[in-house]
Amino acid sequence: MTRTLEILDRLIAFDTVSRNSNLELAGYAADILERHGFAVTRIPSADGGKTGLYAEIGPTGDGIMLSAHTDVVPVDGQDWTRDPFRLTREGDRLFGRGTTDMKGYLASILSLAERAARADLREPLKMVLSYDEEIGCVGIQEMLDRVAPLIGQPRACFVGEPTEMQVAVGHKGKAALRATCFGQSGHSALAPNFVNALHLATDFVTELRGLQRRFAEQGHRDPAYSVPYTTLHVGLLTGGTALNIVPDRAEITFEYRHLAADPAADILRAIHAAAERVSETYRRDWNGARIEIEQYNAYPGLDVPDSDCVIGLAQKLARTNDTTKVAFGTEAGFFSELGIPTVVCGPGSMEGQGHKPDEYLTLSQLRACDEMMDRILEDLSH
Repeated sequence: MTRTLEILDRLIAFDTVSRNSNLELAGYAADILERHGFAVTRIPSADGGKTGLYAEIGPTGDGIMLSAHTDVVPVDGQDWTRDPFRLTREGDRLFGRGTTDMKGYLASILSLAERAARADLREPLKMVLSYDEEIGCVGIQEMLDRVAPLIGQPRACFVGEPTEMQVAVGHKGKAALRATCFGQSGHSALAPNFVNALHLATDFVTELRGLQRRFAEQGHRDPAYSVPYTTLHVGLLTGGTALNIVPDRAEITFEYRHLAADPAADILRAIHAAAERVSETYRRDWNGARIEIEQYNAYPGLDVPDSDCVIGLAQKLARTNDTTKVAFGTEAGFFSELGIPTVVCGPGSMEGQGHKPDEYLTLSQLRACDEMMDRILEDLSH
């Protein structure tokens, strides 16, 4: 615990909000790993302002992989009563941005790396550190084609997002989309003579709400989730330049989060069909009316079969008999799609502390994570 806390203190001091570079933190982590015998590969972003890391120690083989991201969410507009980028210990609580999500886990695996250097490993220990997870798993998507050949096929991957050290075997997939609605500009005194792009937009939002109702009332359900069905959410609606001008363009930013039983391709087809229904109505007045749909980001869900051996291994290592599913997205789906048995398990509570002011991690949770790391090291040494 002492070494893990020392590392966590350094990690919190790096302001790795996603809009900033993570190079200093990555350099600190790479130095620890390389000094303790890990082969480290840097995987830079396209602009060179950030980097991911792949690290491995031990003999050639499958082994176990640990995954963490290095970025954190902003503190802007939040009412912090402590310095968010300075680790503050008060009783059983460790305060600081990222303590729960997920620098506590990162500190624990870097501490493990130092202990692994002294172990007689029979299988390799592998680590993947990414960037830009908090803005939609962007970093791992950029890294994947370069990191996949290095990873091989570990027999288990543990993604350390906060689950209170429970074994999470599922989360929904997500897609972020933009709908651009095209109408006609004109003087508002003659508004009925023109197709108002905001009218297309609001009618399309109504269609999306109808699609949401169908998923809620008739769609597949998974009671392991607090919201047990596929969801659609409209987050932004913009359009128009002045009150006396009929807007010729409006934009909607929206998302869907889907159960594994609701394929993304089917949802996307339903969205395009809704856009076409709205457009066709307005084409009676103007043939150029249309709604264009662009998907600008997506990440896969995670749905581990009950029969997968990784569940039993994770339960043994985390000392729990239960499994859970989480509401938030993670990078786990990307590793699962590579054929790597993957679960999510890490210290802290996303619901209780994640992304909030005065974010904290309890010492007991960090201790439980360190103890799991010791059991992973023991598993790799026998």
